[in-house]
Amino acid sequence: MAKYKATAYIRLSYAGDRTSESDSVGNQRRLIESFIAKTPEIELVAEKIDDGYSGILFDRPSFKEMMQDIADGKINCVIVKDLSRLGREYIETGRYLRRVFPAYGVRFIAITDNIDTAHESSGDDLAVSVKNIMNEAYCRDISIKTRSSLDVKRRNGDFVGAFPVYGYMKSEENRNRLIPDPYASRVVQDIFRMRLDGASASKIAAELNRLGIPSPLTYKKNKGLPCAKGGFADGEDCKWSATTVNRILRDVTYTGTLLQGKVGTPHYKIKERELRPASEWVQVSDSHEAIIAKQDFDLVQRIQRLDTRTAPERDTVYLFSGVLICGCCGGRMTRKTNRRNGREYHYYYCPTGKKNGCDHPIMVQEQRLTVHVCAILKAYIDNIVSLETLLSSVDQQKINQALAKEYSSHIQENQRRLEEVSEYKARLYESLVSGIVTREDYNAFRAKYTRQAEEIRNSIQALEEKLEDVMNSRSERNRWIAHFTQFSSMETLDRKAVVRLIQSIRVLGKKELDIHFAYEDEYEKAVQVLKLAGLRKVG
Repeated sequence: MAKYKATAYIRLSYAGDRTSESDSVGNQRRLIESFIAKTPEIELVAEKIDDGYSGILFDRPSFKEMMQDIADGKINCVIVKDLSRLGREYIETGRYLRRVFPAYGVRFIAITDNIDTAHESSGDDLAVSVKNIMNEAYCRDISIKTRSSLDVKRRNGDFVGAFPVYGYMKSEENRNRLIPDPYASRVVQDIFRMRLDGASASKIAAELNRLGIPSPLTYKKNKGLPCAKGGFADGEDCKWSATTVNRILRDVTYTGTLLQGKVGTPHYKIKERELRPASEWVQVSDSHEAIIAKQDFDLVQRIQRLDTRTAPERDTVYLFSGVLICGCCGGRMTRKTNRRNGREYHYYYCPTGKKNGCDHPIMVQEQRLTVHVCAILKAYIDNIVSLETLLSSVDQQKINQALAKEYSSHIQENQRRLEEVSEYKARLYESLVSGIVTREDYNAFRAKYTRQAEEIRNSIQALEEKLEDVMNSRSERNRWIAHFTQFSSMETLDRKAVVRLIQSIRVLGKKELDIHFAYEDEYEKAVQVLKLAGLRKVG
């Protein structure tokens, strides 16, 4: 009768072991079976395999099953190919070899390392310790190489995630590149369109469910695609929800931008993922085909930030919700309804009130406000149409050259100033050592020059962005005009026009409004072009 009842423990990790054919599950099994065939006192009663688990941690399902068998007295021998199969973390591996296994009377055998705890001469403590340290060093080296490789891929605009976001799939030619999913991408576009048209996330989810469109999780399961478990998964009923819709509306991936590296493990010995600081995120623009235009995405983000409370038992958002601001205290104005003689009257008022610090709270009737804003907006749109007509007669290439020369001149001047400030800052320490300035003056001047250098760098960056904008084509720079001209035939004001064309409306009085329109910077650039062309200013 065999003296030892053994478990063959086999482990294969994804990180590095798959590159070695000798470490495959089949080869480990054959090596152990061959060893047992030559060792009659050992009977193989179980085989435990952890396929795809790193040796740096011991929280592996089959390993825990094996330890439970040991605790239950079912086995008293563990056989592995080599010591690294048991583990690569030398402190924990040593604990199992020197304390845990001996406490249970378990014989441990690592075949290729010539370790057999039943024979004292088969491996001394020093040799085992050295092997453990080497195994951990190998694991650390693999971790560093893997992290570096993934970081390089992220910065090159390669997708390194396991599951593409809904709306995309991995390209067959290049698994690190995303391409639009023909079906799901159209659903994403419909979601953004409905949001731009004023529908809330709940209404969008209800409409998608009504039309029988499968949710992201259901869609992936039906197509046999891999999908994440837990986290941001759909609800148990696999229906669309407001949470799922909002998650899609916030994802910058749909603009052709990859934002990766937001979560990760802080150390190769710690597998719990955590959110990394924003400074460590890797964002690469134009890494894949966009599903949603950048301007539409930005507009949706602004709509998401607005106060979009809806009327009771309705899905429509109030016309001026989140846009109307009290001209006195700067608080957002709220809609209220008064009923008198069987009729309803709708008003916007400042909820702060005099009791809470608003000196001149104003109440404005919604109907009059709508008429007034509509008239101002129509006049502004007419002004944009006139501006577009004038721009069409401009020699754009000539204007581009003039603007480029102007911005380049400003950049050069700022770079000269930056070098000057940097030189002053570099000489400060010499002045301190020489006794020309005190430590207090040194700290004050150093802070001053640091602040000035940062301000100059910001100015250079802004000018470089303007220069890049000038170098773009005319159609790209004036695309914003189409956002206004599409409403040129507008007769009545609706929510769609408000959120697309107006940034904010500051109520200064019952008949006095300060309206900030969308794309005001682009408007000023267009006016500057007309000035350089010698044409009159519009409006």
